[in-house]
Amino acid sequence: MKLDHVALQVADMDRALEFYVGALGMKLISRQVNEAHREEYVFLELDGGRVELIRHIGGSLPARSLTPPYCPHLALTTEDMEASLSLIRERGLPLLAGPFEIAGEERWVYTHDPDHNVIEFMQWLRVDS
Repeated sequence: MKLDHVALQVADMDRALEFYVGALGMKLISRQVNEAHREEYVFLELDGGRVELIRHIGGSLPARSLTPPYCPHLALTTEDMEASLSLIRERGLPLLAGPFEIAGEERWVYTHDPDHNVIEFMQWLRVDS
């Protein structure tokens, strides 16, 4: 099997695109409206798969909990945690929690999008031989 996409619900598609394309640098693949399902959706390019953002036309988002264990969340691999932390600071993204580290294993930090979808930046430290 191979990952195809992860879907996240958003309230305002333009604001979501500003975050995912503008702040995180993902590439917009497509943007469509499905009147039959009352949804607007976009697909974004992400190495190893895609991210789908879905806006329910005429609906609202339920309240989201921003408490540990921060699930569900979208986890993005980074090779350089300091660069990811700089991106978070420079783009004014909220720092939800972290950075955390398990020595020799992994480092991670949590942020979130404007709709409180949690995003984790993960750096794997273990080098398998």
